[in-house]
Amino acid sequence: MSAPLILPANTVVADDLRVQGALNNMSSSSSARFFRTNGSSGNSTKATLSAWVKYSAVNSSSAPIFAAPDAAGNDRFYINITGSQEIGGTHRNPDCDFSSTDDVKLNDPAAWYHIVAVINTDESTAADRLKVFVNNERITLTFATGGGLGSGANIHFNTSGYKNFFGYIDITNDGVGNETDLYYSEIIKCDGQVLAPTDFAEYDSDGVWVPKTGLADSLTFGTTGYYYDFSDSSDIGNDVSGNNNDASSTTNCSQSLDTPSNSFAVFNSVLPESSSVTFAKGNLKMTTTGSGSWTTHYGASTIAVSSGKWYVESKVTTTTTSQAILGIVSTSQAINSSLKDVGRATVETSGRITVFGSNAQTGLTAFSNGDIAAIAFDADNGTAQFYRNGSTYGSAVTSIPSDEYYFATTTFDVGGVVEFNFGNPQFSITSGNSDEEGFGNFEYAVPSGYFALCTQNLAEYG
Repeated sequence: MSAPLILPANTVVADDLRVQGALNNMSSSSSARFFRTNGSSGNSTKATLSAWVKYSAVNSSSAPIFAAPDAAGNDRFYINITGSQEIGGTHRNPDCDFSSTDDVKLNDPAAWYHIVAVINTDESTAADRLKVFVNNERITLTFATGGGLGSGANIHFNTSGYKNFFGYIDITNDGVGNETDLYYSEIIKCDGQVLAPTDFAEYDSDGVWVPKTGLADSLTFGTTGYYYDFSDSSDIGNDVSGNNNDASSTTNCSQSLDTPSNSFAVFNSVLPESSSVTFAKGNLKMTTTGSGSWTTHYGASTIAVSSGKWYVESKVTTTTTSQAILGIVSTSQAINSSLKDVGRATVETSGRITVFGSNAQTGLTAFSNGDIAAIAFDADNGTAQFYRNGSTYGSAVTSIPSDEYYFATTTFDVGGVVEFNFGNPQFSITSGNSDEEGFGNFEYAVPSGYFALCTQNLAEYG
């Protein structure tokens, strides 16, 4: 079965924004390191860990969600998303490996998942010494040895000198992938507490599992506990629990605008069926390889729209010997087709605008590496206006029929790199512009009446 989702691709949050910050922890592409080193010891047998995760690197290696190794790498405890998008992990000394048995798949790159680990090695029943929940549903685990964690075993998460890693494990000769590419929000550890998912989250009026407010006041965190809410972009590792257990390292980590309360579009990493298309930086950077033709499998947004007015930017970082293409494509078109042929309105970096592969406008200024291409798509009136570095580029494409459209990109010839910005950029922004609702961070001013592609805007305009 698939796990129940928090904010899948086109889900909106009806309530006011609850979560104000999240963490860009793009380890696989930027060597990000976010961890806390315990300065003292707390409870040796009990802890509850909670985090919201937007898992980008599907169909990839294992992704450590919570990890606690010692300095030598001999003792460790980690809980991870496996390469097959299930729950797994290991405990060392005493040794115990575990994996999920429910066929739960965390394979939606557009969704936020709430993962809670409840650890109590004083439990008399071995199978109950570790409980893992995904969006309030307990995941059945199978244990390779002993039927569960050892009775009274030191769980490492609360031990002095041990690191608490998120998205990364600094261990050699370990079976799990050492780093991954994901977003975090609301990372919480309650030292010595045995809690439930309902202590951290709840169902809203629409039946969506969402974070609770006021957690800093309602929870007991214990000696080594912490609460990272990522609300302060200038102090991303700030602990708001009152313990002052700030993160020891925040290397290459930054605040994300993409949160469980407002999810931005990314590329759908599940769709491509070719090794010639790969994604990184939270599925906002697409790299293609190939020669001699437009790449068949294009990158398409996780959110498709049939109404509203939407603004998207794309940084051209492909080589000068290649071309890139940006545009919109109907969801009815096969993803294994060439975007050049099926794109309803597309711009090529060589200097032309096409419709279904036919030249509509030619002789335009070619894009250079580092240029920002953009599209303002009016789904209500059937128009698409392209931009180059903040200035209109050619005439608007008109008479676009009513349909449901992805934003999409691909490259030509020797392959290349394209980075998208749906409002939560992974490439550097020098000026900073939001839409009129205050959402998104763009290099250039958002045209009046157009909006970032995120779930809060979908609730109003989609």
